Amino acid sequence: MEDSSEVNYITDMANIKLIETGIKDLFVVETAVFGDNRGYFTETYNKRAFAEVGLNYDFVQDNQSRSVKGVIRGLHFQKTHPQAKLVRVILGSVFDVAVDLRKGSATYGKWFGVTLTAENKKQLMIPRGFAHGFQVLSEVAEFCYKCDDFYCPGDEGGIIWCDPDINISWPGTEAPVLSEKDTKHPRLAQSKTEFIL
Repeated sequence: MEDSSEVNYITDMANIKLIETGIKDLFVVETAVFGDNRGYFTETYNKRAFAEVGLNYDFVQDNQSRSVKGVIRGLHFQKTHPQAKLVRVILGSVFDVAVDLRKGSATYGKWFGVTLTAENKKQLMIPRGFAHGFQVLSEVAEFCYKCDDFYCPGDEGGIIWCDPDINISWPGTEAPVLSEKDTKHPRLAQSKTEFIL
């Protein structure tokens, strides 16, 4: 599964638009952008407004990273302290991916990807029970995300970015730039990772 013009707009309340991805509880989020000759304003997160459209999350941590073109970060998750994440890009562009690892889910092992850019201001709302990763498409990208649980050292898990069973269509043309850790993750079939939520 990947970014598609066929996604369905399901609500447009409180200046928030949710776009279905084909995977339950995983949404592309668009917030209203108000612009003029001075620039623009958008409210990227409002707890009350998100709750009105069914996104009831209690975010406790904000993270930000900077990466160069071709970098792939992922596919990551926390094993016993899973995190929901609201992700966006404030500089450049990335191809952002979430993989469903929820036990009993009809879409277990399936992925969805969307291009997030500083210009389109789209966000991806990733619930608990997913592996997450992204590939940088621009010369440099700055990536921001909210988490609903704290980072727990020693609780990190991962799936290899090129798992042929998941078969993610990464759009970058160059060989990916990876951390040593991200070259050593197992395939999904080897990890047997399943979140019971």
